[in-house]
Amino acid sequence: MKASLLALVALLVAPVTEAFAPHTRLAPKSLTRSSTASTLVMKDYPKPNLEDTENYRNYEALSTSFRTTLRIASETEKKKVAIIGGGLSGLACAKYLVDAGHEPVIYEARDVLGGKVSAWQDEDGDWIETGLHIFFGAYPNMMNLFAELGIHDRLQWKIHQMIFAMQELPGEFTTFDFIPGIPAPFNFGLAILMNQKMLTFAEKLQTAPPLIPMLIEGQPFIDAQDELSVTQFMRKYGMPERINEEVFIAMAKALDFIDPDKLSMTVVLTAMNRFLNESNGLQMAFLDGNQSDRLCAPMKEHIEKLGGQVITNSPIAEIVTKEDGTVDHLLMRSGEKVVADEYVSAVPVDIAKRMIPQKWQQMPYFRQFDELEGIPVINLHMWFDRKLKAVDHLCFSRSPLLSVYADMSVTCKEYYDPEKSMLELVFAPCSPLAGGNVNWIGKSDEEIIDATMGELARLFPTEIANDETWPATAQQGPNGQAKLEKYAVVKVPRSVYAAIPGRNKYRPSQTTPIPHFTMAGDWTCQKYLGSMEGAVFGGKLAAEVIANRAKGNPDKEIKQVQPDVVSKAKDYTPRKPFGVKGEGAIAFGGGATLTKQSEDLLREVDPSQFVKA
Repeated sequence: MKASLLALVALLVAPVTEAFAPHTRLAPKSLTRSSTASTLVMKDYPKPNLEDTENYRNYEALSTSFRTTLRIASETEKKKVAIIGGGLSGLACAKYLVDAGHEPVIYEARDVLGGKVSAWQDEDGDWIETGLHIFFGAYPNMMNLFAELGIHDRLQWKIHQMIFAMQELPGEFTTFDFIPGIPAPFNFGLAILMNQKMLTFAEKLQTAPPLIPMLIEGQPFIDAQDELSVTQFMRKYGMPERINEEVFIAMAKALDFIDPDKLSMTVVLTAMNRFLNESNGLQMAFLDGNQSDRLCAPMKEHIEKLGGQVITNSPIAEIVTKEDGTVDHLLMRSGEKVVADEYVSAVPVDIAKRMIPQKWQQMPYFRQFDELEGIPVINLHMWFDRKLKAVDHLCFSRSPLLSVYADMSVTCKEYYDPEKSMLELVFAPCSPLAGGNVNWIGKSDEEIIDATMGELARLFPTEIANDETWPATAQQGPNGQAKLEKYAVVKVPRSVYAAIPGRNKYRPSQTTPIPHFTMAGDWTCQKYLGSMEGAVFGGKLAAEVIANRAKGNPDKEIKQVQPDVVSKAKDYTPRKPFGVKGEGAIAFGGGATLTKQSEDLLREVDPSQFVKA
């Protein structure tokens, strides 16, 4: 340890060379008017060493258990399992159940799989994605899944950096550079210390002490901070206010689409704990194409190859119970009755709340769902008539309206275009729940794009044209030439659960009080919160509950429900479940480019999205 500290000190006092320059213009200096071809060449990096971490090994062992200790010993142990929902969590649950020899059947309401990672093609054949999804090295269950499916080559790993747009220097970027060969946590600390543009040395020193308990105490300390917002935690521990402006706003919006004064500090500490303990935890990868073909399809193929089924366009009308409260069958909208040995709900929390059978509604386990709700977010696709200055990476915009963005024409093989840019951007926060002052879900696509064009004019001041179509660009000078050719606005009225302070304790265990009924989803209890990793892990844990039960072992424990929920549950008046109304992505908790019909449905079932803030 002493040698490592001395090495770190030596690096800190050494002159900063161009190779480690903390403030870099990461794009071509200019684009000539005679050609719009970009001089930036897509560059992928080798897959980092992800396997040499305790987390990876632990979850690899869990994966292996489905093929060994949890695998059925005879046909009498095989269970038919009905899974409601074909998002990542439902797919992961089915994947591990077939590995254990069971027979899962996924019933997906929509015509596409993936839930919040679903993608579809528009009338031009362009892919529209529900969200801008990035794969981190610190996603051990996801990385195990890629290895098990043999699709690691579909990840395009980028240079180990975090890239931030410079607010005070429009058009330029600054970076946290992770130097190869330096282990965690020194690489993370050094990356921050080497950057001279975002925080002063004194501010960096003030930031470190509050994080020490996290490194020493680990998860118990992290969980205990759930009652505090990021802003409250900062002030409690005397962290400088500028770290909020320079770092935490960007982190909070990237992690949960929420401003720091609304986000639980547990979310930020959970992420930082992984990044500080895993040398390659913060290295990022893009999928090399659309999520439907490149991720969901191989999961479906694996499930079906081993005897499971994946059925789309199969919405559930009701979970029908027996007199004793156990599940009798699933009633489909088609009128079909689905009977199984085990049942799994793998739908978003806002949909799950609408489907709770009347006989379950006074149970504290199900009443805790009331304390959780999905956060609104908007994903934008914007096609320009020429190439913008770009980075071959994810960029933290540090904009009041935008979270992160990427030029997918540079970062992703399927979308590669040397002549024109296609930006994918996360528009957040977009509701008061998330800290915003406008309910943007209720705004028109044109209003959202105009606001975004104003932000892009700041990010690309010499490139975005003064375009009368978009009034927000009216201050642009004559040098700007890039005009918007096409756009898609994907609204997700209820995305991942809102990780506001005090919510973590209400997330339910996968084991429920109902025999043979299990919960999955990124919002169920697991430490990776609302994310792709959390969705895969939640589905994997649900599969473990069922496979363990099939072996005749005692059920996994039910997480204790909070006393306030237990008290309120007794006074709850059961009623016929609302059920899910309508069809399509919006009805079932996904994202879509809204039509008049889907907007009318949203106004009816979720009117809060249209209340003026």
